[in-house]
Amino acid sequence: MCGTCSGRASVHRGREDSTEVMLGFQHISTSKSPCSNVGETAALLDCTPAAFSSLLSPGATVVAATTVQDNGTFQVPPGNIAYPTSPTGLKALCALQVQVPSSNSSFYQFGLFLPNQWNHRFLAVGNGGLAGGINWLDMGTGVGYGFASISTDTGHNSSALNGTWGLNQPEKLIDWGYRAMHGSVVAAKQIVKGYYRSDIAWSYYSGCSTGGRQGLKDMQLYPEDFDGVLAGCAAWWSTHLQTWTVKVSTYNLPVDGPNRIPVSKFSVIEKEIQRQCDPQDGVRDGIISDPRGCNLYLNALLCPANATSNATASCLTPPQIQTLRNIYSDYYETNNTFVFPRFEPGSEAQWPLFFGGPGPVPLGYDYVKDWLLNDTTWTYDKFNYSIVQLADRINPSNSTADNFDLSAFRARGGKLITYHGTADALIPTGSSVYFREAVETTMRSKGVNDIDDFFRFFLAPGMQHCGGTPPIQQAPWYFAGPNQAGMVDTSLHSTPGFNDPRHDILLALMEWTEHGTPPDDIIATTWKNNDYKQGVQKQRPICPYPKKPVFLGGNLDEAGNWECADDNPHL
Repeated sequence: MCGTCSGRASVHRGREDSTEVMLGFQHISTSKSPCSNVGETAALLDCTPAAFSSLLSPGATVVAATTVQDNGTFQVPPGNIAYPTSPTGLKALCALQVQVPSSNSSFYQFGLFLPNQWNHRFLAVGNGGLAGGINWLDMGTGVGYGFASISTDTGHNSSALNGTWGLNQPEKLIDWGYRAMHGSVVAAKQIVKGYYRSDIAWSYYSGCSTGGRQGLKDMQLYPEDFDGVLAGCAAWWSTHLQTWTVKVSTYNLPVDGPNRIPVSKFSVIEKEIQRQCDPQDGVRDGIISDPRGCNLYLNALLCPANATSNATASCLTPPQIQTLRNIYSDYYETNNTFVFPRFEPGSEAQWPLFFGGPGPVPLGYDYVKDWLLNDTTWTYDKFNYSIVQLADRINPSNSTADNFDLSAFRARGGKLITYHGTADALIPTGSSVYFREAVETTMRSKGVNDIDDFFRFFLAPGMQHCGGTPPIQQAPWYFAGPNQAGMVDTSLHSTPGFNDPRHDILLALMEWTEHGTPPDDIIATTWKNNDYKQGVQKQRPICPYPKKPVFLGGNLDEAGNWECADDNPHL
C-alpha cells in the first residue's frame, strides 16, 4: 500500500532521479516516488458508490460504479445517443458515472475510468457537434496508455446534429459551452487524488471538433486545468461557424432551384478538382497537399451550350457553376468584412451533409432558431448578416474560444498542439489557420516573438474531419489523434506498431510537455484495405505550420522520403 503520497511534491517536474513507467508501449519518464510505479496495484477503494462519497464535491452523487476486469468491456449504459459504442480490451479499472448540479435548473454528468495500474496522469476527452453524452469510447483509449480518463456529457443527452434541446435553456447552454467541462475536470481530479492517495503528476486534454473547442475554451478560462492540450479541427468560433453553416447551406437551395447541384454531381466535381489540384502541389501522388495553392478553373466543368444539368452527368450549368464558386469562396460581408473561410478543394466527399438535404444542416439552423433567437418559426430564407452580428453580441452558451492571449497558459509551462485536415468539409481548414495566426499576432503584441515554443499547429493533407480520407485520395491520416483510435478498433490506443512520439500525437504532446522536446513533424499512417492488421500502406509526415511536406525522391509512400520545409519550391 502506498499510504498518503503527495504526487505533485514527490512526482516533481525536472527531478533527475527518474524512473521509467509504461504508457502502453511507450516509456515516459517521471520522477521517483513511492507511488510512481505504474505496474503496482495499490490498495484502492472499493468500486461502489458508497466508497466515493467522501471524495465528491458538494451536491454531487455517484450514479453508478462498475468494476471492469482486465481485457474487459465497459458496457455503455442504454440511452447514450451520441456515444453508444462500448470500449473493449480494457485494462482492469473502476468506472464511475457522477452527476453534479450546475444551477437551479441544470446538472451535468461525467464518466471516470480509474485503472488499477495508473500512470499518475489525468486525461480529459472531448465531445462532438452539439452532442450530449459521455464519450466512454475515447476514455477507453486513454486507459490504454494508463491515464485516469474522464468525459463530460456537457449537461444534456442528444445526437451531434440536434440542437433543439437548447431552446429557452440558457443554463444548459452554459454547461455545453464551458461549465460542464471545467466542473467535471475539477470534480474528477478530486476523486482521482483520493482514490489513488496521490496527486496527479500531469494533466492532459484531447478532443476534436467541438472537443477541440472545449479544450481551447477551457485553457483560455482556466489555464491551470491542463499541462498539455491537444485540439483537433476545433469548432472554436461558434458565433461565426454556426451562422456560416446556415449561410453556406443556402448556396445549394432551394431543392428545385436552377442553382441546385444534385448529390450525384459531387463525385464529378471531386474528380475534376483532383485532376487539377493534385499535380499543382508539385507531386502527382493522388493527394491534394496544398488546396489553397491550387489555381482552380471551374469552367472546365461547364456544360456545352444549350445543355441542361440532366443532359449529361459530367458537367454543370452556369447557375451550378456559380454555386460551386460560392462554396469555394471565403464568406465576406459588408465593407469586405471577413466572416468565415471556405470549403477547400478536395473536401467534396463530405459535402452531402451540408448540401444534400432539403434545408440547412441542423448544426447551424438549430443554433440560430433555438439558441440565438429562441424562435422555432424562424426559417433559413430570413438569414442575413444581422444574424452573425447578433450572434457576436449575444454569444449564446459563451462557447466561442476567441481569447487569443494565451499568456497565462504559456507562463505555467503549458503546451498546445492543434491540427486540421485539408479535406475537412464539416469545419473548414482555414478556421484553424485563422486561430493560429490570431494567437501569433496577439502574443507578439505581448512580447512573445516565437509562439512555437508552446504552440504548434499541423495541417494533415487529405485528411477529413478528425480522421479518415476520401477514397479518391487515400492519404495517410492516422496519428492517434482524438477519436481516431475508435474509428479503427474499439480496443485500440496509440498507433499499432509505431507506439512512439513521432507516430502518436498524444505521446508527442507528452514528450514536449514533460521533457521539453517539441514535435518537428508527426508521421501519419494508413493501412492496406483500411485494416491495421494487414500492414502499412502509406506513411507521410504532417508538418508544423507554416512548413509544408516536400518530396525528396524515392518511394512516395515512405515517410523518410519527405521532409517539412519552410518553402515548398513547387508552390
